[in-house]
Amino acid sequence: MNSPSNPEAEIIAKARAVLKTEADGIAGLVERVDHNFAAMVDLICQSEGRLIIGGIGKSGIIGRKIVATLNSTGTRSLFLHPVEAMHGDLGQVSRNDIFIGLSNSGQTDELNILLPSIRRLGCKIIAFTANKNSALAKHSDIVIDVGVKAEAGPMGLVPTASTTALLAMGDALAVVLLGKKQFKSTDFRLYHPGGLLGQRLACRVNDLMLTGKSLPLVAARTPMSDAVKAIDEGGLGTVLVVDGQTRLVGIITDGDIRRMVAARQPIDGLNAGDIMTANPRSVPGNSPTYDALNVMEQHQITVLPVIDSHQRVQGILHLHDILGKGEFKFNGK
Repeated sequence: MNSPSNPEAEIIAKARAVLKTEADGIAGLVERVDHNFAAMVDLICQSEGRLIIGGIGKSGIIGRKIVATLNSTGTRSLFLHPVEAMHGDLGQVSRNDIFIGLSNSGQTDELNILLPSIRRLGCKIIAFTANKNSALAKHSDIVIDVGVKAEAGPMGLVPTASTTALLAMGDALAVVLLGKKQFKSTDFRLYHPGGLLGQRLACRVNDLMLTGKSLPLVAARTPMSDAVKAIDEGGLGTVLVVDGQTRLVGIITDGDIRRMVAARQPIDGLNAGDIMTANPRSVPGNSPTYDALNVMEQHQITVLPVIDSHQRVQGILHLHDILGKGEFKFNGK
C-alpha cells in the first residue's frame, strides 16, 4: 500500500534537492581553479584597458551581474551584447581591453561569430565555458572551466546550476582582483556614495562613536577582576585605561584576556596597568569615518578610542557602528 502523499514535504524535498545540486555544482569548481585562473588574473592586472564581458540569454544576465561587481570593486568593466556589438557597439572596445565570453556550451552562435572581430582588434580572449573543445574555447587564449555535473531542473533543460557556477566563478575573479589591486574601504566609498555604507563613511567619527556613561573606562590601578567585569558590561570586547583627567593611557581587549588564560597566566593580584597595551591606536573625533575604517583595516582591529587634542577620551568607535553588525569581515576572517 502506498503511503499517503504529503504536498508540503514534497515541496521542501524538491527545494532542498535544487539547492544541493547547485551547491554541488559550485563545490565541483574548487579543484578546477588552476594555473589558468592565475594566468587570467595576471593578464587582467597587467592590462591598461577594460574587462569586456559578453554573453547571450541567461549567460548574458550573469555577465551583467559580474560586470556590476567588478566595477564596484575597482576593475573597470563593460557588458557587451554580442548581437548589438555586430551592429555598432563593437566601437566601444579597444585593443587594450580583455574580452571574456560566457557560454556553458561554448557553441553559442551569436557569441562565437563576434570572436574574430574581437581578435582583429587585438584583444585577448578568455572563455568561461563547460566545453573545453568548443568553438569559444578554441578561439580563446585562456579557458576557465565552469562545467557542472547536472542542472537542478527536470531533464536538465533549464540553466540553473550552470548559471550559478558561472556567477560564482565571476565572484571569485572579482574578489581575487580586489585583493591584488589592494582595494580599500575608501575606494568603496568613492564607488558607493549613495549606499548605506557610503553614507556612514561620509560621517565624522564623532557622529557614530559611543559616548557618556556607557564608555568602558578604568584606571590603571583598577584590579583586573574589575577590569574584566567592565569589559563584560561594556559589550564592546574592550576597556580603555585612563588617568585622573580621563587621558588615554592604554587599552585591554578580551583577546588579551584569552591569551593570558591560554598561557595559564594568573590575573589575580594584577591591575589594569599591568596588562594594558600602552599608547593604543586612536583617532580624533573630527576625523572622517573612512579614515578610522582604514586604521581598523590596516591594523586588524575592531575598536578605536576617540580622543581630543589633549588625549582625553571623547568616545569609542566600534567597527559595527560604521558597517553594521555582520556586514563586514577583514579578509574573510
